Amino acid sequence: MSAHLQDRNASKGNPRARLLGKPAHFFFEREAETMPREKLERLQLQRLRTTVRNAYDNVPLHRERMHAIGFDPKDLRRLEDLRALPFTLKTDLRDTYPFGMFARPREHLVRLHASSGTTGKPTVVGYTSRDLDIWADLMARSMACAGARPGDVVHNAYGYGLFTGGLGAHYGAERLGATVVPVSGGATERQVVLLRDFGARVLCATPSYALNIAEVAESEGVDLKGSALEIGLFGAEPWSEAMRREIEARLGLKAIDVYGLSEIMGPGVAVECEAQDGLHGWEDHFLFEALDTATGQPVPDGEPGELVITTLTKEALPMLRYRTRDITRVTREPCSCGRSHLRIKRVTGRNDDMLIIRGVNMFPSQVEAVLVGLEGLAPHYQLVVEREGSMDRLTVEAEAAPSADAREYPAIAARVAHQIKSMIGVTAAVKMRKPGEVPRSQGKAVRVRDLRPKGS
Repeated sequence: MSAHLQDRNASKGNPRARLLGKPAHFFFEREAETMPREKLERLQLQRLRTTVRNAYDNVPLHRERMHAIGFDPKDLRRLEDLRALPFTLKTDLRDTYPFGMFARPREHLVRLHASSGTTGKPTVVGYTSRDLDIWADLMARSMACAGARPGDVVHNAYGYGLFTGGLGAHYGAERLGATVVPVSGGATERQVVLLRDFGARVLCATPSYALNIAEVAESEGVDLKGSALEIGLFGAEPWSEAMRREIEARLGLKAIDVYGLSEIMGPGVAVECEAQDGLHGWEDHFLFEALDTATGQPVPDGEPGELVITTLTKEALPMLRYRTRDITRVTREPCSCGRSHLRIKRVTGRNDDMLIIRGVNMFPSQVEAVLVGLEGLAPHYQLVVEREGSMDRLTVEAEAAPSADAREYPAIAARVAHQIKSMIGVTAAVKMRKPGEVPRSQGKAVRVRDLRPKGS
């Protein structure tokens, strides 16, 4: 039995009593976070063999693909042998909808989650009881890595339901020994009151919704910068360093990036430590590759590439070389915190979200980095993409700060257009919006409105 379960069982009257005040690594697997590379790779290979065998025996799609290349699970002798296997894509989950990718019968699963399916069939993911237990452990480990502690009040403003964010953060915080406020998204005025009255130390939300909370608090005259808030765990959408600085300044906390995706597990696949210098990917449960999007070959350490993930401990939905479409940089350089796991630098965007404007490749987060913090602007925007002849046209709808004079709008717009051109190399029209006119996010922000004809 692990130390934290022994301690939990030893305290009959109050299961948290002996945990309060202890360091976060007491509650979680500090040994796994600082494991020597050689020992970690032995564990990875052992778990990878089990995962590949599980996929081969129980998922027809994986078995057929292995047969097609003459691969047998017993051929897996080194971690590098994984590269012989084909990629798994999001379309595979849609093509086998709803349960065709599961390695366990549906009646053996204890929970299902699914994407919204706004662009087609939803992607459905499932969990065994053991899967959920590991997920809670990893999310709790992630929270501890970010600085959360047993006994903290965790205000969870991620959406609950089929989206994995809300329940992932909820069960992770409970596993850590925190007090969870399961408020979900929306009713922002009430959230401000609860943050103040309940004394939350940790806020979990999308970064765009965290800014929405800050804005409503300011309009209500509530000073959250002087509240008990110290840590924010923000994820589920790409965000820039400029956005981080804005959130930290307006909420008075340390903004920590947390990463995950439902196809792999949910939140808790990787997280920043308090050094805020890249997300620690939990390599005892996942294998990470950074690959050239065009060739599928590995990129050098620290170079931009598409993140590809293989699960090592998932029972219900083993994923082999899943192409996340997230563009990032992976480095194995040591972190000042002492953790040995590789680090994933901030995700700059998804290659399927990349826009090509008059021959220039760009991501929405690059525009965000220009806009956020620029004098005269609020940190709210949308990008509108339209077809103009054979080319795409970009309009940036930027919201003016409440302090900006309407007579200054043309000059602000010209300054924004110049900054975008000089920093990104894209010519964009800039349309100024009055304060409050850009739609606010209750969850994941809608940054791009694509008005191009369907199929173009």
